[in-house]
Amino acid sequence: MSSFLHTMLRVGDLDRSVDFYTRLLGMQELRRNDVPDGKYTLVFVGYAPESTGAGVIELTYNYGVDTYEMGTAFGHIAIGVPDIYATCEALRGAGAKITREPGPVKFGTTVIAFVEDPDGYKIELIERKG
Repeated sequence: MSSFLHTMLRVGDLDRSVDFYTRLLGMQELRRNDVPDGKYTLVFVGYAPESTGAGVIELTYNYGVDTYEMGTAFGHIAIGVPDIYATCEALRGAGAKITREPGPVKFGTTVIAFVEDPDGYKIELIERKG
């Protein structure tokens, strides 16, 4: 059976990105692979081990590259949170950039917000109570 494995994001400062996803969003660093001959490091982060079938994020740092151009095709990553208002306040308090304040989606009732990671990738927060 096929399964979703991961989404890869190129990052300009690996420590800064790992800190954002682990400390601010509560993910765990699942594994790290430094490849000096290839001049890159991979760090996999997520809420559960890959062996559980949970999708994870692969943070890829290419040695010496500190910025990337954002393309227009990629949209965002979505993460469910139990209390979107408390989550946004905690993220804001830690210095994260909230780009859309919590509130219902247009023409709907689902409560969402958006935050940017340190490299400018958009993360949709979706309130999931219970």
